[in-house]
Amino acid sequence: MSRAPRFRLLLATLVLSPLGLVYAQDIPDNIDGFDFDSVNFGDDLFDQAQSNTPAWLEPFTFKLSQQLFAQVNEHSVTRADGSTDRNNAAIENSRFSLLTRYQNPFAPGWLLQASAQAKVYWPGDYEYRANDERIDTEFRLNELFVQRSTSGNSLKLGAQTVVWGENIGNSVLDVINTSEFRDLTIIDIEDARLNQWLLVWDRFIGNHQLSSFVNLYPEFNPPPVRGSPFFFEPAFNLTDYRRDQALFEIGSQMRWSLAGSDVSIMAAYLYENQLSYSAPPSGTGDAQSMANDYLLLGASANRAIGKLLLNLDIAYSHDILVNILVTPADPREAAYLATQKMNKLGATLGFEYAIDNDQSIMMGIAAQGALSPAARLAGNAALLGDEVTGNALLRYSNNMRNGDLQLAVTLQSALDAASVLGSVSLNYTLSNNLALMGQVIATSAKRDSALATLDQDLRMGMTLSWTF
Repeated sequence: MSRAPRFRLLLATLVLSPLGLVYAQDIPDNIDGFDFDSVNFGDDLFDQAQSNTPAWLEPFTFKLSQQLFAQVNEHSVTRADGSTDRNNAAIENSRFSLLTRYQNPFAPGWLLQASAQAKVYWPGDYEYRANDERIDTEFRLNELFVQRSTSGNSLKLGAQTVVWGENIGNSVLDVINTSEFRDLTIIDIEDARLNQWLLVWDRFIGNHQLSSFVNLYPEFNPPPVRGSPFFFEPAFNLTDYRRDQALFEIGSQMRWSLAGSDVSIMAAYLYENQLSYSAPPSGTGDAQSMANDYLLLGASANRAIGKLLLNLDIAYSHDILVNILVTPADPREAAYLATQKMNKLGATLGFEYAIDNDQSIMMGIAAQGALSPAARLAGNAALLGDEVTGNALLRYSNNMRNGDLQLAVTLQSALDAASVLGSVSLNYTLSNNLALMGQVIATSAKRDSALATLDQDLRMGMTLSWTF
């Protein structure tokens, strides 16, 4: 008899009980006194749990993971200003996580779906160091929505994602949901994407689909977590956006399914996911944040040719904020940074190729830039950075040993090769419930790159996961 339902009841009882939710200050630094040997996990307990498992627990699945990652290459990094930093070999991630998923078609045409995660950051983790050398905890509700479906309609309300791009990983159209890249163990937009509270309506008519969404509480990208590889010390304190007026987002997509291809057009009124910050008028204190609204018009298409799938995404953004450098007419005054609204055009072109039943390769190249920036800028202003920016993404995957061993190779690079990231991971399924993943991540960046502090970094780690 499988032990999965038995553990579901036992773990759900612990998680849902009032004592199951603890905070950082409730967890002692020394927990060695807890003795698992003194707890009876015999078959009698599991048989009793199985017999008493209520039907509402059956839709639950759980995943327990322990992750350990370290930066192993000791080296010095020289920044654009000539200063030098020392990157020492050290543990970066040491954390335990619980991921739970719930999916329940509780009535005909109705579905309730949810997922949440809880994490414990052990000594050595950068979250532990940022918490004054104390064990830290975190709880996040990832997904929670209810769906009502009929023969031609689907209505979803709750925390969810909306994906418009055909290209996986770096589409210029995947801007509806916010994202959070905390560390280098999260390198793909699919893993970094955050859910938002949306009302989504899908209407199916023949060979086409009309999909619309409304977001009455738009969120913004959270700032980098202190101590993480992407963290930088800001000149002023970055606070949450002050919502002194109601914000909303709305958009629609029309999709046609044709022989061997899909074609979509879309339009949306959105807020930029990244807030714009300026210095406080007094020169000290909290930075001033600004949310910028803009109009997005897009189109996407794919075409299947045998084992090859071609993808194209196009995005036109009206009134996007860009950073500019202004040089005052008075030579005694210093140049300063500012922002200005411009129109941008972006595109992502890629392909997916199935080498065989077990191997596949995917590549996508994204680029975007301001339209006619010289005509929009004053004579004493210039764009800060390159006029055209973008990235390239290459992935290779191979399922071996009947799917028990999975190899994944990822290469990400800026268009100008100012920063490059390579990742190789092996995931080995030890049993029906137990899996072990090993990963190596190497980064390279030029002095003037935003990732200059990660140049020559080499990270190695492993994650042990138990799913039931």
